[in-house]
Amino acid sequence: MQAIKNGAYKTSPHSVETDILSIIVNITGCIPPYKEPSCAKNCLASKYRQINGACNNRNHPSWGASNTILSRWLPSQYEDGINEPMGWNPDFLHNSFLLPPVREVTRKTIHASNKDFQDDGLYSHIIIEWGQYISHDMAFTPQSITKWPTMWGVDCRSTCDNQKSCFPIKLPEQWESVSQSGCIPFYRSTAACGTGDQNVVLGIPSIENPREQINTLTSFIDASTVYGSTVAAEKTVRNYSSEEGLLRVNTQYSDHGRDYMPFVDDVPSLCLQDPHSASKERIECFFAGESRSNEVISLAAIHTLWMREHNRLAKALKNLNSHWSSETTYQEARKIVGALHQIITIRDYIPKIVGSSAFHQYLGNYQGYDENTDPSISNVFSTAAFRFGHATIPPIVHRLDSQYSEHPLYPNLLLSEVFFRPWRIINEGGLDPLIRGLLGKPAKLQTQKQLMNEELTEKLLVLSINGSMDLASLDLQRGRDHGLPGYNDWREYCRLPRLNTSADMKMVISDANIISRIMEQYRHPNNIDVWLGGLIEDLLPDSRTGPLFACLISKQIKALRDGDRFWYENPMMFTETQRKELEKHSLSRVVCDNTGLSHVPPDAFLTGKYPDYFLSCDSVPSLDLKAWKEDIEKSTSCGLPMKIENGDFVFCSEAVLIYFCYSGYHLEGHEELACQGNQWSTKPPFCSDIDECLDEVNPPCHSSATCKNTPGSYECFCTDPYQLAEDKRICIDSGRLPRAAIVSIIVGAILLASWAAMCWILLCRGKHFFKPSAKTISSEESILQMGGSKSHTISLSFPSIPLEQIHKETNNGHHILLHV
Repeated sequence: MQAIKNGAYKTSPHSVETDILSIIVNITGCIPPYKEPSCAKNCLASKYRQINGACNNRNHPSWGASNTILSRWLPSQYEDGINEPMGWNPDFLHNSFLLPPVREVTRKTIHASNKDFQDDGLYSHIIIEWGQYISHDMAFTPQSITKWPTMWGVDCRSTCDNQKSCFPIKLPEQWESVSQSGCIPFYRSTAACGTGDQNVVLGIPSIENPREQINTLTSFIDASTVYGSTVAAEKTVRNYSSEEGLLRVNTQYSDHGRDYMPFVDDVPSLCLQDPHSASKERIECFFAGESRSNEVISLAAIHTLWMREHNRLAKALKNLNSHWSSETTYQEARKIVGALHQIITIRDYIPKIVGSSAFHQYLGNYQGYDENTDPSISNVFSTAAFRFGHATIPPIVHRLDSQYSEHPLYPNLLLSEVFFRPWRIINEGGLDPLIRGLLGKPAKLQTQKQLMNEELTEKLLVLSINGSMDLASLDLQRGRDHGLPGYNDWREYCRLPRLNTSADMKMVISDANIISRIMEQYRHPNNIDVWLGGLIEDLLPDSRTGPLFACLISKQIKALRDGDRFWYENPMMFTETQRKELEKHSLSRVVCDNTGLSHVPPDAFLTGKYPDYFLSCDSVPSLDLKAWKEDIEKSTSCGLPMKIENGDFVFCSEAVLIYFCYSGYHLEGHEELACQGNQWSTKPPFCSDIDECLDEVNPPCHSSATCKNTPGSYECFCTDPYQLAEDKRICIDSGRLPRAAIVSIIVGAILLASWAAMCWILLCRGKHFFKPSAKTISSEESILQMGGSKSHTISLSFPSIPLEQIHKETNNGHHILLHV
């Protein structure tokens, strides 16, 4: 430790020793960075991707894996160089000026009335939902809510001061519509251990390791929204009792015979209930592979579509290949669903967002897998560029009937009426009216005069925070929290000219009024937050982003494509016939196959009037799964090998197969079997349970939680009153008293009530129970003060009790003062 204090020990996210790292985790609540695993080199490792994204790149196994650090394309910028966000210190000058408070920027530049928005003439509402949905497939950064609030100060919900993990959004005095406390609570994103000020508590210099943030999801476009990014999440969504490799479905409700997603296991959940329902039965939050599926009901609808699509594919695949095990069927269906996510995103979605020119400039055609490309999600993409879509969200969610007209039973809803309300799906018509609204109504056009409506700037609902929130201010504050460089630095990164004056800004921003407002607030172009700067640029032709965001988004998607060994176009993943079948599929086809809709647009993202632009589902192309049919008679002369418990096998060739264990189990015995003559070379192996809780290199639970091993998996538990965060790994403050404290209060209240009742009896009937005694001390009295002005004095005799004074307060506010 002395060497550490003298600076001989230099830290980095990957070099902090295990014992020191453990101390830092326990004290600060930071997230340990992912440690690179050893990767299997068998045929299975080339056939299916790991659920946590590890080992995609053989040389860099952690690239793109869950629980790894968001990548930096430019060095971070913090006011103190390592940890404090821009705007943290009220007197800190940036280019000789103070940064404007983010809420002030929202009110003066971003906020628009619900009535002041323009329909997008090209694209439908579902393009917005796909953007949100696919962003949740790529990145999620947990908030810094530690288990030790007393060590680092008060809870962020109760302070307007910048304290450790709290970076509250200050409100100008004249604007109090969002919060009555003078600020909007804001938790900083959790830091990766060994970065920022995490090591300061141990006296370890960390100036070389500025604060970094963690991505708890796999970076890849791999349908982790459906299947999860951890073993624990995957085990929760799967139906292991099925021989068809299915996902779990809701057992309480159905949608006209079609399945809903299951409810979360931890009940009662935080999702809101129907205030007008006479039923006492709760509609809980849905459970999906990604924890944010309940944010809005339209997003939950997209999640439900893909859960149904997996099960539809799995049943069809099992029907074609009756010899497939449940595991093989599940993995093959998962592989197809992941490929469809990639196709819909890169073929149908991204070109519409960045425009054809930027797509060809930055992305181009697929040239094959590049093992030197890091597919990890960049901080600027996750925190700024891909949040462009927040400016395209209309204030209304439409629900339409079978003729794509306003629904007679289920009217349109304001956005604030659909946050965390799954009951609106189950009790109000199911998926069909919602999906028709997404297909049949346009998105909001992003314009410089109408950036974000009041449903988002004044009425955003976040379950962990009481009161309404402001999404625009949260986006701006998050960029500062993550130490993102300013707008001009990113333009230079994309080889776009820096804008040094208001005159320069006119080259990319045609609205002179918004330039004036921006300069009035920021005073210098270099101070402009990158999210806002990218948002207000003129849109490129046939795109929905300006040149900066088109560059950043395209570069990220290219990295995700080229750096993904399991990308669907890689010849190793699918046969040419299978790949051609996959490319026939579309989001419209997914809707046809998994809802009651009979007519859909040929391209779900394009808007058009019904019925002119719509096709019958009978006319929408679909993939033919016969391309996945295996001829078992040609596979091997040895027949099918023996199945093993908690494991399965796959054929590597006609004469060689490999056994593997399900997640959470370890293979013991021979992994590979060969067909020799008419029998297998060795006996099958077996699978033994792994105790994940003993893994010190990559612990399954955060140090704030307690890990419990279960067969094939594990569970993380919290000590009351803490509860698991959305990632099911970290403990956060539940905002309530511990159960033990509640019990103590109840017991105390009962004792006080009993004491008060006894004293009342003494007051009213004292003469019947107490008689003068020789040991009575006349100068010592019991005085009962009841009701304030009135008092009664009686003399009591307690010969065996020493003199004391006890002051109690009863529940009704009466005071009892006993001189004993």
